[in-house]
Amino acid sequence: MIEHIGNQYVVARPVYSANAFGEEHKKKGRYHKTFLDHLKVCCSCSTQKAKRIALSLLPIASWLPAYRIKEWLLSDIVSGISTGLVCVLQGLAYALLVNIPPSYGLYAAFFPIIVYFFLGTSRHISVGPFPVLSIMVGATVMRLTSMADPGPVDSSNSSMSNNSLLDDHKVMVAATVTVLSGIIQLLMGALQIGFMVIYLSESLISGFTTAAAVHVLVSQLKFILQLNVPAYTDPFSLFKVLNSIFTQIEKTNIADLVTSLIVLFILFVVKEINQYYKAKLPVPIPIELIMTVIATGISYGFDFKSRFDVAVIGEMKSGFQPPITPDIKIIEGTIGDSFSIAIVGFAVAFSVASVYSLKHDYPIDGNQELIALGLSNIFTGSFKGFASSTALSRSAIQESTGGKTQIAGILSAVVVLIVIVALGFLLEPLQKSVLAALALGNLKGMLMQFTEIRRLWRKDKYDCLIWIMTFIFVTVLGLALGLAASVAFQLLTIVFRTQFPKCSTLANVGRSNIYKNKKDYSDIHELEGVKIFRCPSPIYFANINFFKQKLIDAVGFNPLRILRKRNKAVKKIRKLQKKGLLQVTPKGVICTVDSLKDSDEELDNNQIEELNQPINTTDLPFQIDWNANLPLNIVVPKIELHSLILDFSAVSFLDVSSMRGLKTILQEFIRIKVDVYIVGTDDDFIEKLTRCEFFDDEVKDSIFFLTIHDAVLHIFMKKDYSTSKFNFSQVPVETQF
Repeated sequence: MIEHIGNQYVVARPVYSANAFGEEHKKKGRYHKTFLDHLKVCCSCSTQKAKRIALSLLPIASWLPAYRIKEWLLSDIVSGISTGLVCVLQGLAYALLVNIPPSYGLYAAFFPIIVYFFLGTSRHISVGPFPVLSIMVGATVMRLTSMADPGPVDSSNSSMSNNSLLDDHKVMVAATVTVLSGIIQLLMGALQIGFMVIYLSESLISGFTTAAAVHVLVSQLKFILQLNVPAYTDPFSLFKVLNSIFTQIEKTNIADLVTSLIVLFILFVVKEINQYYKAKLPVPIPIELIMTVIATGISYGFDFKSRFDVAVIGEMKSGFQPPITPDIKIIEGTIGDSFSIAIVGFAVAFSVASVYSLKHDYPIDGNQELIALGLSNIFTGSFKGFASSTALSRSAIQESTGGKTQIAGILSAVVVLIVIVALGFLLEPLQKSVLAALALGNLKGMLMQFTEIRRLWRKDKYDCLIWIMTFIFVTVLGLALGLAASVAFQLLTIVFRTQFPKCSTLANVGRSNIYKNKKDYSDIHELEGVKIFRCPSPIYFANINFFKQKLIDAVGFNPLRILRKRNKAVKKIRKLQKKGLLQVTPKGVICTVDSLKDSDEELDNNQIEELNQPINTTDLPFQIDWNANLPLNIVVPKIELHSLILDFSAVSFLDVSSMRGLKTILQEFIRIKVDVYIVGTDDDFIEKLTRCEFFDDEVKDSIFFLTIHDAVLHIFMKKDYSTSKFNFSQVPVETQF
């Protein structure tokens, strides 16, 4: 019965142990589905299920018929054109990160959009090149290219032929890695294991993308300064690149450097204006397009290539190249890299898609996103493009300029298509240093994530440590190894948190049914002889010893030591009785000798197993009060504790190894006459203990109670406390019998 008076309530119910509650409230019989049951459902077929599967595999069939032409088409056209222009420039710029000719970046900006239009579930993200993925693919390209031998060529055109063969090999590596990462994503989506991305936390992704931005920054310095920097792909490669740049800094091409700095300055200024006036501007100022047009015109008009020896994009082949077959030899050496690229690409795309799905209130499917991205990468790689995901800045433009659906995406692909088939030649005079500056201009958001450190330090120091260590690992070890080390470190922090939980001793607060950490409150009340111990984590093989030590620290003594002391004392008393040196009188037990020689070491070493057994005093003609003075020099530590309550409300599971350890701990307390109660567990917890034959004559299932207060009231009744010692008159819980 529950009654409420104002903001207070009074509960009148019996004191419930788990057994008593189960007897009074019978559980319903439930059928738990087995693996075969789930398999039957999965393999069953019906018209509705077939339709549902078809719509899930082809999301366009569900949203395109509901498209509002009058309301959305104009917004999608504006958004598509704006996003398409950015796609072109980012495709060219990010191709430099992959270390392949810039023209191939247009393929990476075109094919993913086409595939995602039909298969993707997000209506707002713009798929295509992403700087982090580009630098990951580029690292793999440089690693395999440095090991490749282009073979002998004709000496008359050796330089040109070598460059052409090298570029072809780089394109083949990038395309093969992209296809393989797409296959991995497709398999993950088909097997419904998109949940794997949950192991990449927000802190880890933030630290990873920030470190990747640093790699992007360093990799673009060679284009800005126009230096010939060797390829480094092993750990510490970032520092080797910096060392190579600084050792030949005097060879810097001043024209490229000045152009890059001017473009960067204007980019940052205009982007700040766009951000500051985003509420007033109908569309952001397309500064990348403006700077590209101006830089291309100036480079062509003043013939920068001949006058200042600057590096330009060069020949832009019109149209598409025939598809290629991935190289099996390259696949064998890039499985690990491709897996990392697949995971990171999906994690970034899904994170951005989740933001927009929540903002605009529509569902997205993680497994379908994997299928869409996987097929996008397969098609892109087959046509000599490189791995795609979504760029945050590009998606933001598509959404902020009014994009409602992926119609905006398909229109942006049309813009890229026009450049590929008709306008590409106009970009041939554009300096590579300008593309590098455009790539760096889009890194501000990722580099500003350094401010996350202060925020995370205030909120959660473990997350802050994950961010810092991820940044260090990725910066030092490289992207692939750094990501693997970061995930391992993140999982290690979870193990550490559960292995060393913050256990606490609870006490009654405000003479109510509320129990909190006694260190946090001054108005606390503790029952004499009762300890309430809380463990806030699962108990398993790695932390059972820590749990035991914390429990011993909380109660103030080691129960096993007390048990052994008492068993040794019983042995001495039994020996005195057999010798007739103890006499039982109405006033008590009298010892007729002053001392007794015995060897504690002999008892400890030869009969240690016997000392761990329950204390047996049935053959003695009297009961031993262990808190009273014992005869002769028999010394046993006195303990005030008679009841121990273990709050397991936060213990989600218990493995078999820790189960044995927990039972041993409970037995040790029970054998020294300390009643143990466990509270807050769910029924599955108790059922698992029953299946594992946890209970016996010593440790019984009657030790489980629903709440801490139930256990406290049970102890109160069992020990028959007087209300003067602990006044429950103010407790808003009435107990009826």
